[in-house]
Amino acid sequence: MLPTPTRFTLCVGAGEGASRLNAFDNALLAAKIGNFNLLKVSSILPPGATHVEAVSVPPGSLVPTAYGSISSDKAGERISAAVGIGFSEDTFGVIMEYSGKCSGHEAEEIVETMVREAFHTRQMRLVKVMVRGVEHTVVQAGCAFAAVALW
Repeated sequence: MLPTPTRFTLCVGAGEGASRLNAFDNALLAAKIGNFNLLKVSSILPPGATHVEAVSVPPGSLVPTAYGSISSDKAGERISAAVGIGFSEDTFGVIMEYSGKCSGHEAEEIVETMVREAFHTRQMRLVKVMVRGVEHTVVQAGCAFAAVALW
């Protein structure tokens, strides 16, 4: 079992490339997490985790990450991704992620609504929400990526 993360950061980035995979890689680099091995996780922020501005682990490290991404090779298409974290007063938080063919603002609104619903469903009191999103208009092959990295 991996240790419970004690730190987190919200990471967003968009990228272009010759292929959808290159665009995804470039979006990860733009989000400043392109040199880590991301382990996709579900949506719980550990109790007491501290927000920091950047991931600070060696290149190649395994980094648990809740993320949403969208890639497209349709020139002119607008794509967006967003993540949101809901915080309780004294227990764990909930992370939600979204990606779609919409504006960055719309993606952020959708993800915040999802956070609020997750707290309502769990019958938990929501005391704070953090949201970050990114929008991209495809040129050749593009990707929008939003994540919460945990370590």
